[in-house]
This record gives sequence, structure tokens and C-alpha cells, in this order.
Amino acid sequence: MRTLLLHPPSFDGFDGGAGARYQAKREIRSFWYPTWLAQPAALLPESKLIDAPADGLNLADVLPLAHQYDLVVMHTSSPSFPTDARVAEALKQENESLLIGMVGAKVAVEPEASLTASSAIDFVAREEFDLTIKEVAEGRELSKILGLSYKEADGRIVHNAARPIIENMDELPFVSEVYRRDLTIENYFIGYLKHPYVSFYTGRGCRSKCTFCLWPQTVGGHRYRVRSPENVIAEVAYIQKHFPQVKEVFFDDDTFTDFKPRAEEIARGLGKLGVTWSCNAKANVPFKTLKVMRDNGLRLLLVGYESGNQNILHNIKKGLRPDIARRFTQDCRKLGITIHGTFILGLPGETRQTIEETIRFAQEINPHTIQVSLAAPYPGTQLYRQALDNGWLKETDGRNLVNDRGIQLSAINYPHLSETEIFDSVATFYKRFYFRPKKIMELTSEMVKSPEMMKRRLREGTEFMRFLRQH
Repeated sequence: MRTLLLHPPSFDGFDGGAGARYQAKREIRSFWYPTWLAQPAALLPESKLIDAPADGLNLADVLPLAHQYDLVVMHTSSPSFPTDARVAEALKQENESLLIGMVGAKVAVEPEASLTASSAIDFVAREEFDLTIKEVAEGRELSKILGLSYKEADGRIVHNAARPIIENMDELPFVSEVYRRDLTIENYFIGYLKHPYVSFYTGRGCRSKCTFCLWPQTVGGHRYRVRSPENVIAEVAYIQKHFPQVKEVFFDDDTFTDFKPRAEEIARGLGKLGVTWSCNAKANVPFKTLKVMRDNGLRLLLVGYESGNQNILHNIKKGLRPDIARRFTQDCRKLGITIHGTFILGLPGETRQTIEETIRFAQEINPHTIQVSLAAPYPGTQLYRQALDNGWLKETDGRNLVNDRGIQLSAINYPHLSETEIFDSVATFYKRFYFRPKKIMELTSEMVKSPEMMKRRLREGTEFMRFLRQH
């Protein structure tokens, strides 16, 4: 079939999130690559990938495409699903013979509810969906495709058997080939990464058991399945050849440093290529591994600290201690590794006192930049089930994670701590972290040294102040 893989139009300032994980506006306007759609697109040489938010496309721009394709596959999420369903309905009105399917964690955990929500949605691909979409596009009979839930002609919903997860990750083609074919890489930018950048996955799954984390609990699994170091280095070499303007490569694996010998081997290969790179890491990587990575081009680590309170870290099964995180951060500073730290407010066990503790912890360890999010009980996660069981949210609130302007909402409400207090604490956290003389001087010094950084930080500062006003 003539196949379109579509990131549908959404909020102005929509953040595609890491691999389309997080569908809301961020403090600073940013766009991640649509990697989860790019992978099935790479399996279909004649397909087309369109990322409407990054390309600045609205519904009127997308509707004419309905007559150019036989199959449209859209990536969706719990927050964006109502809007995405309306896009599907508009496409179907343009071309009633169009076959429309959806992928993503939302439909993976709620296939029946997703299919019944709109007559325009013909099927959903559950779990790891790359090969499922490939078989649909090849015209295979829907009843014979593993991992598929679909509607029969009479409206009856059928759930086929689950598809086994992919074991040999090296069998998947490079997503960067699709980036080159279909995307404008300059449209993708993140506040803490050099621009332009390219990101992709070197493996899927995460061994950590964090209760709030969506993807390991819905699509990726808790077993880290990886590509060989040779395969990863070959894709970076491809990027280096075909995107000479790229200043940084980011590995989007949930925890790239889970297998330390592998991380070191990949780092040494990247060192020979002479590329600058960054990755996600847990705040427990030993000094030896950090040094090997830093000596071979590592610039930045994206680190999920989440909280400075040990009880909260225990409640969410983070598998981390604040003292270990402190030592890790000190090691990074000694080695000259930049850290973008992420924190979450409103997790189980949160109080006014623990919020204060986390803010002080962030000030103490002082990562270069931070991101503060609200605890998001996505359906399919342990946090969602826990919140329902304890009466911390109504079942419908789990779908209302952002408002109609794309601003993340606090869905969890504790007897001792209201959702309003949790929501307001985000702005307080940012102000107390960034509006310190030490941090202002640090960022000003960075700007003075680079005219490019000066221009970029001024733009980001304007967007950040707008975010605080909206918040």
C-alpha cells in the first residue's frame, strides 16, 4: 500500500518528546525526532514520514494527503488521543477508503477503548509495532497479523495474538536513512543539545522498574535488548557522512549506560570517528566508565534524578540513593561532563517538605540545566494503577494530563497535598534554581563566550519566561 506515517498536527509549540513520548508544551520550545515512526518507515522503502508539528503543518496542510495514500499510520498518546482521533476522522471524510491505524503506548494498553472511540480508526498495533505495520502495509490479511487489533466489516473488534518482541536489534534498518529521506533535521532542537543534532536508539527496554515510566511498562519491556557496538558505530558514521552539519548525536535509549562494558566499547568507536555525543544515564555510573566516555567525545548526560528524598525514590522503585547521585554528579563535574537533570514533583510520598528537600538537592548538586515535570499517571503504568487504587485520581483524570493549550496538568491529588500546590511548585522550583546569582553568572559566562549561544539563550529565556507566566 502507499503508506504515510504521520505525526498528526497538535498544539502550537507541541513537543514531540523523546521518540514521541511526551505530548505537551515544554518550558522551551523543542522537538525530538519521531524515531518510533521512523523505524517502521525504514522497513517500507516506498513509504513517507511526515512530522506535522516539527514541520509547522496544520490540519488543512495535512488533509490533501488523504488522496495520495492507501494507508495512514499515526502515533498517538493518552494526552493527544482525542485530538489525534479528530485528525483521523477528518482524513477519513476526505477519503472514506483510506485505512487508518494508530500506534503508541496509549493504544497498546487500551486497544479496545481506542478502536471504539472513533469510527475512523480501523486498527491499532499493540506492543512493539514495527513488523506489524510492515505486514499491514504489505497487504497481508489482517486476521493473520500478530500484534494487531482491528475492526471487522460488521464493527466487531478482533484482537490477534501478541507479537514476540524483536531479539536481534541489528536486523532493523537505520532510522537515520529515513531522517535523510523525509525530514528536515534543522527543525529538531532541544535546549541542552547542540544544534543541529540527530538522535536514535541503540537498544530498547530498560532494566529499571520505575513505577512512573511509560515505555518499559507498555512497549519496550524491562529487558534491555541492544544493537551491537559495530552496528551503532556504523549508523553514527552514516550520520557523519550524510549530515555534515550535525554537531551532536544523542542516544535515546532509556538508560544507555545499563551495560557499562558495551557503553565503553561504543564510546571508543565514537572516539575514533571524532564525534560529539550525549546520552541518557542513571546517576550511578562509576568514574572509570564516565572517564572512558568523556575521553571519547561524550559531552552531556541526561540524568533522571526525580527527587532528592530517599523515601520517594524507594516508593517509585528508582533503585538510586541521593548520596550515590551526589557522588556521580561530582565525578561528572571533575571530568567536565555537562548534566541536564530531570526532576518530578507529585510522586507518591510527596509533601511540602519533600518538595523543599528536592529543590535544595537540585541547588546543591547544581546540574547545568534542569527540567521539572509533574507526576504523570499514564494508563498502563504502575503509578496509574496505584493512583486509582488509593483514590489519588479519578479514572477519567488519567487521560487529562494536559489542558487544551498543551500545558501539563497535575492529575494526582493527595489528601495532604492538592494538585494546585503540586502544579504551582513547578514554577517555584524553576525560579529558585535559575534565579540564583551563581546560576545566572554561570549561564551569562556561557553566553559571553559564544555569540551563537547568546542568541540561543536569549530566545530560550523569552520562551521560559512565557512558560512561567502561563503556568
